[in-house]
Parts: sequence; structure tokens; C-alpha cells
Amino acid sequence: MSNVYKTLKERGFIAQVTHEEQIKNLLEGEKVTFYIGFDATADSLHVGHFLQLVAMSHMQKAGHTPIVLIGGGTTMVGDPTGKTDMRRMMTKEEIMQNAENFKKQISKFIDFGEDKALMVDNADWLLKLNYINFLREIGVHFSVNRMLTAECFKSRLEKGLSFIEFNYMLMQSYDFLKLYQEHECTMQLGGDDQWSNILGGIDLIRRVEGKEAYGMTFTLLTTSEDKKMGKTEKGALWLDPNKTPPYEFYQYWRNIHDEDVINCLKLLTFVPMEEIFELAQLKDQQINEAKIRLAFEVTKLIHGEEEATKAKNAAESIFEKGASSDSMPTTVIPIGEFKQGINIIELFMKASLISSKGEGRRLIKQGGMYLNDVRIEEFDKIINIDSLDKNELILRKGKKIYHKIKPE
Repeated sequence: MSNVYKTLKERGFIAQVTHEEQIKNLLEGEKVTFYIGFDATADSLHVGHFLQLVAMSHMQKAGHTPIVLIGGGTTMVGDPTGKTDMRRMMTKEEIMQNAENFKKQISKFIDFGEDKALMVDNADWLLKLNYINFLREIGVHFSVNRMLTAECFKSRLEKGLSFIEFNYMLMQSYDFLKLYQEHECTMQLGGDDQWSNILGGIDLIRRVEGKEAYGMTFTLLTTSEDKKMGKTEKGALWLDPNKTPPYEFYQYWRNIHDEDVINCLKLLTFVPMEEIFELAQLKDQQINEAKIRLAFEVTKLIHGEEEATKAKNAAESIFEKGASSDSMPTTVIPIGEFKQGINIIELFMKASLISSKGEGRRLIKQGGMYLNDVRIEEFDKIINIDSLDKNELILRKGKKIYHKIKPE
């Protein structure tokens, strides 16, 4: 077994562990079965999930056996962690479709060959539970007083915590017990916001089976200013190319703050640490080399080398030559709207570059709105057919965000 604990530590993954020395020894000396859960709350995974998949891949490459748990059952309850309001109740059909999408995406990063990994769905056992039996066999082991001290509940108590959400910890803990009993799974991994839920499962295994289980949490993907990373104008940074096109995905990483690039190289790529140390020495303008490497590597992992190369070439074409490109994000607008005339702010809204007219006016005031590389200075500027250049328009927001408009 390779020293995967050292690898995860060195690359900055590990936030908290339950038994550090035992976990180190286990991972170095034995083949460990571990699991990470993914609730099917959206129709695609996002980059926060990807960090956990990279960690899972490190573990698998070191000889350990991953179990991917799709939360078809727990999604019907909803995790209160990190939420100020109750999650929207989803239908069973929505959840099943989302779960299928997750399975396809995860299979790109984890090897599910013979005995190498397992994918399970907790709907298979949670939806069949008898409520009274569950309370008697599982609920009896949980102290309400102790649960209320957990971070995932404390933040919700002021606004109100529904009883259905209060059950989430019991269900996730039961998942761990079930996987321990059926697959000898002894370790749960997850984001650091899952610490309380992981502890619940470890305690349940100890009480029911009289055995020790282990937990490890990963650092959440945040900027150097401790803000959540992976948010764009359109919401989350999705792994689905239909929700976040490869070019936009590439550009996100190409444009991150200088202070964040090395951390992201460690967490989101498999670039060897020796190379990352060399890239960390780059200063000022040279740091762009590290950003280009990061953007290419992450895009390659998620969308493949061909799409990563196309995105890289498109970015170089736009920034170095000021040229249009087929890979640039594009919005198609009916030709009739150009004949009538479109206000420039509304055009930027149609391209999802801004979310409101107020934001558009602020952008013009700050000198950050461009059309075909000409700065826009009028709030009421109307764009029509005469504005088209080679039957297209190139919008620019600030220095780095480009978008093509095509009439049809």
C-alpha cells in the first residue's frame, strides 16, 4: 500500500480525522473499504463534489476500495447542513433521474472494474424501512441533546428545524452501519460540513456492533478569503457540459485569484507535487503559466483532452489575437429582435453576463462593458443589424469574460 494519508495531507485535503494514528496505520498496512455519499439534489455534480472524487481516486490508486453511495433515499429527506432554509421537497422521479446522471459522471473518475469499487443507492434500504422498527432499533441510540449541539443543526435552530430534517443524521448514520454490516466498510469520508453526521455513524456502529469505525473529512473548496469557490454568474460550476460549457469551465480556472491557483492544483489535479512546487515559485505575470496549467488539467479530467485543448486554444485566440472563436460561449438571438433593436443592457442579460439592469448600469459606469472591443458608455445604446460584425457580436464583461451573439 502506498502512503495515501501522506499524499492527502501534503495536498491539503484533510480537515479532520477521528483517530489519526489508527487511520494512518490502516491506510498504510491494510486494504480499507471506505465510502462517500452524494445526495441527488441536482441533475449534475458540481466542482465541490469533484474535489471528493479526486480524493476518492487517490485512495483507490493506493489500493483501497471505494463505495460510492448515491443518496436516493436521504435526498427525499434533505440534509440541513449549510442551509438557512429547508430544502425543496423533490419528487421520487426527479431524484431517480438525478441519481442516474450522477452514476454516469462518477464512472469517469472511479474504476468500477471487478472488485475495484462499488456503487450503491441508499433508496434500496431506506425506502423500505418500517418506521417503528427503525425508531426502536436505531433511534434509541441517539441523544437529542447531543444532536442539537451539532453544527448542522445549531445554525438552523433560530429559523426553525423541521422534524423531517432532524431525521437526516439518523439516516446517514444508518447508511454507515448498513455498509459496515454488508460490505465491511470501516471508514466514511466527506466534506468538512459532514463531520457531525460522520460521527453519528461511527457512534452507531460502536453501539450496535461493538466495533470501531473511522471518519475523515476534506477541506471545503474555498478561496484564500474563505469564500466558497465554484460559483459563477449562472450559479454553480457544473460538471455537465450542457450546464457549464467546457470553455466557460476552463475560463473559470484561468481567471481565479493568484493566491488560489496552487491550492487548486493540489486539490483538483494529479500534477505531481514537485511540479506544483516549481509552479509555486512563479511571481507576477508568470503566475499565469500556473493558471493555464490548472485550467487545462481540470478541464481535461472532466471533459477530456480534446475539449481542454479546444478551450485553451479558444482562450489564446481571444486574448492574444482578439479573434472570434467557435469555442466561445454563444447565445443565438432571433434576427427579428435585431431589426427591432435591443438595448445593450438587455443584450448582456440575454447572454447571462449580468443578472439585472441595475448591475448593467453599474458595469457601464465602471467602464466594464464592451461591444466588439469598444467600451459602452451609454445606458440606452440600442443594438441593431448595423451593429453586427461578420454576422456576429462579441460582448465583453471586464477584462476577461467574452461572449458571442449570433443572429438567426
